[in-house]
Amino acid sequence: MSRPIIIANGSGFFGDRLSAACEMVDGGPIDVLTGDWLAELTMLILARQRMKHGPGAGYARTFLAQMEQVLGTCRDKGIRVVSNAGGLDPQGCADALSEIIARLGIGPVSVAVVTGDDLMPRMGALDEEWRNLDTRELPDGVHFITANAYLGGEPITAALSAGADVVITGRVTDAALVVGPAAWWHGWSYADAAAGDPSALDRFAGAIVAGHAIECGAQVTGGNYSFFQGLNLLHPGFPIAEVADDGSSIITKHAGTGGVVTVGTVTAQLLYEIGSRAYANPDATARFDTIQLAQEGDDRVRIWGVRGESAPERLKVAANYLGGFRNSMTLVMTGLDPDAKADLALRTITGLSLAEALEPGLSASTRATRSSLSVRELDVDWSPTSYIDPATADQAQSFLRITVRDSDLKAVAKPFTTAVIEATLASYPGMFPTAPPGEGSPYGVYWPTTVNRAAVPASVTVDGQAVPVASYLRSETSVLVDAPAVALPEVRESSVLGVPLGVVVDARSGDKGGDANIGAWIPAAMPLRDEVYAWLVSLLTPDRVRELLPEAALLAIDVHPLPNLHAVNIVIHGLLGRGVGENARSDPQAKGLGEHLRSRIVPVPRHLLPDAKVDLA
Repeated sequence: MSRPIIIANGSGFFGDRLSAACEMVDGGPIDVLTGDWLAELTMLILARQRMKHGPGAGYARTFLAQMEQVLGTCRDKGIRVVSNAGGLDPQGCADALSEIIARLGIGPVSVAVVTGDDLMPRMGALDEEWRNLDTRELPDGVHFITANAYLGGEPITAALSAGADVVITGRVTDAALVVGPAAWWHGWSYADAAAGDPSALDRFAGAIVAGHAIECGAQVTGGNYSFFQGLNLLHPGFPIAEVADDGSSIITKHAGTGGVVTVGTVTAQLLYEIGSRAYANPDATARFDTIQLAQEGDDRVRIWGVRGESAPERLKVAANYLGGFRNSMTLVMTGLDPDAKADLALRTITGLSLAEALEPGLSASTRATRSSLSVRELDVDWSPTSYIDPATADQAQSFLRITVRDSDLKAVAKPFTTAVIEATLASYPGMFPTAPPGEGSPYGVYWPTTVNRAAVPASVTVDGQAVPVASYLRSETSVLVDAPAVALPEVRESSVLGVPLGVVVDARSGDKGGDANIGAWIPAAMPLRDEVYAWLVSLLTPDRVRELLPEAALLAIDVHPLPNLHAVNIVIHGLLGRGVGENARSDPQAKGLGEHLRSRIVPVPRHLLPDAKVDLA
């Protein structure tokens, strides 16, 4: 049996800390340096970048800056590099990297390119309806500008096996950046996993979980962690996954770096942007209700026991199209009678009263039709102050944000902003906007769909030479896992005290297309943890979530218990409209939704409340 492979993460998103790659390469022993650059929004950003700079330019340029800093050291130390920074143009990224290699004069570096994910050249030729996974719509009249299938770890494994020093991919799953190197190192069989071999599926599932743990960089070493106080987060270290042959792993970081790796920080990341208990990837489906965690030492958390099911029959596709143009203006209401002021402003600008504009369940298109504005869609967001006796001007201010969308740039420009500006001296007292009027800007719409996996063969080249990549179709008989039932203790009766939910619950939230998820769990250090978890499960029903988060009152909500993690995962369908590129929310990716939930006052049995001296971090 080979030793565990040491896989480091040097980027969690397009725009992450540039020095992270250097810190990981110089900070201690690693076998592979990975970098995750692609989110749903990133593909749209790269598409606009390519429109501006021309074909071949749709990749993450900051990856090249990182490579210029570390590639020589990686070559000297035998560290392989695997990154999805290729985005829409992995070959263009590889060509640019080759120029850097030649300029640095660091000797031969083999560069592999993984393609096949880009479906744009052949969408029309494929026998697919491209139905939207979130809204169930068909793309009638939609003109996609990107469409990329999520590939798995197999092409990465093939590239490394062919001797690649650097592997540049397009759209692969985030976890594939760990799955591919782990399978290469340990010699795992994709064929066995596709055939339904349980031990093979478990290995791949374990690597998928490890990949999910480190894909977002410092989010697993204390970043964005609810119990952040007391942690050294000025410069948290980036994470490492030590993946063993059986698929188990240790999540850690280099010694002496900031942040922390605990069961809590790992749980937080595992619950980030997930859906049900079954976490599907192209190589296997990891059952998150089988994950086991244990603190193995300072900044070392072991993940084991992960069970794997068969991979899905179809691959997920991330597509984007240009939705048109939008413009927003935010008006400030200061002091007394904020609702009346907002009502007057809205009736003057849109012809709608505040109550009409905020009618529950009203779509943006219907709101626009009912208004006096000649636009396709109208959103209104009202944030009144909560201060009764405001001591400062900031405390006295309420905010009314009006957003319009249309296929015509002119419609969201002066016809809209003029209606706002002309009311400046003729409306409510103290009227002013937060910024001067703008001309509007284009926006994109995310369209999640699926494709037959047989229609997406991956291609790999190493230094321009083709490398064969096997394509294993999954077994017709799916392998499913029955997670063991967990009996929860009875919650003893006692008097209750109204406290913020966050006194006993940690949380992390995020986006998945138009849906938002909140992972909520009981910290490992919580006294009576099992009983507190039983109380949490009984509390967070879909109806109670709607009460605690009124913006979700009319939406479908799923709550998935994960007793192995003392957690529940809440999925709020449609909260984010058509994704981050389209919605007009102040928190378009639901990053703060979990903290909002933690701030709500709920009745907690007094005997479950922790002593103030208990450190829950």
